[in-house]
Amino acid sequence: MTNQKVVYITGASKGIGEGIAAFLLNKGYRVAISSRSMEAAAKTAQKLGNAENVLPLQSDVRSFTDEQKAVAAILEKWGQLDVLVANAGVGHYAPIGELSHEQWNAMIDTNLTGVFNSTKAALEAIIKAKGYIITIGSLAGANFFAGGTGYNASKFAIVGYSQALMLDLRQQDVKVTTIMPGSVASHFNNNEPSEKDAWKIQPEDIGELLSDLLEMHPRSLPSKVEIRPSKPPVKA
Repeated sequence: MTNQKVVYITGASKGIGEGIAAFLLNKGYRVAISSRSMEAAAKTAQKLGNAENVLPLQSDVRSFTDEQKAVAAILEKWGQLDVLVANAGVGHYAPIGELSHEQWNAMIDTNLTGVFNSTKAALEAIIKAKGYIITIGSLAGANFFAGGTGYNASKFAIVGYSQALMLDLRQQDVKVTTIMPGSVASHFNNNEPSEKDAWKIQPEDIGELLSDLLEMHPRSLPSKVEIRPSKPPVKA
């Protein structure tokens, strides 16, 4: 058993998940990162360096069995799990007449049921550690927009899920926070990050915020945190 805290980040082969992993590694945490592709997870782990403190895992959060296996692998390697960061997510934006059943199911199964699966798989270890569960939501969980029926539904739902989960677990000394980012310079929705995204929140900014939450005094709990770019471009 080690005194270093162990963090499991889902959907962490790129974007926000990778940014969180990089920041926490630099702060001394041990980090497990998962992806639906083991190849992608291993490639990101190699990129992050610090091999002793990074564990790449293959897991599709839509599968409870996959998440159970991921948590078991973390416990086998490090003997503890202190923090779950439920980050995996997908987005499809289209008017309701054009949104397919496959796109709807992908968002609900990943963005909502996937978080439930991750939570259930990690719950016993997190309670034992008196740890922390952090869900990565979106400002789309508070602000609806045209073309967002599926994505808004999944993100509004994850806010409700996370806040109820917080009430379920607070008396067991487990903290729960949902982070709700606005525009992030990530690969989400097939974006390729570049200089055009310099005004956006950067993935490492989410990592810094998450690190601050983990280091906050146990008596205080920011249960819901909205974060947005400080100066977005002015629309013409």
